[in-house]
Amino acid sequence: MSPSSQITIRRAEAADAAEVARLLHDFNTEFGDPTPGVAALTERAEEMIAAEEMIVVLAGEGPEGLAQLRLRPSVWSGALDAYLEELYVAPAHRGRGIGRALLESVLEVARAQGATRIDLGTSETDTAAIGLYESCGFSNLEHGAKMLFYERDL
Repeated sequence: MSPSSQITIRRAEAADAAEVARLLHDFNTEFGDPTPGVAALTERAEEMIAAEEMIVVLAGEGPEGLAQLRLRPSVWSGALDAYLEELYVAPAHRGRGIGRALLESVLEVARAQGATRIDLGTSETDTAAIGLYESCGFSNLEHGAKMLFYERDL
């Protein structure tokens, strides 16, 4: 049995919003990104999970990590595309296969929802995440050229 198969994974419900918010807040705080705070994130997560506007998968009893998924219709395929918006494991729990278990679980959830494609973004300095994603079949190449992900505030 692989270590990732021994990790408790479950889909978050609206009642889990405070734990989701805590992990999302910790994620942004750890990497020096702005956060609206746990209270605001709790309110938003509760609403979005209840409305099925986002799917969150939790790992561990704490929980110790999460994967946040968003789905959207694709004009190209007529199916859904999935976007892995966040994948986070608390620092004290890294190196135990939790990230891989979350990623494998979220891929299953996306397929079950009817998605036929998934994309994500990560920093080029996050070598652990890059290693995980590439080991699970993700690529940043399109016709041999490196793909880039851009964003900006509106």
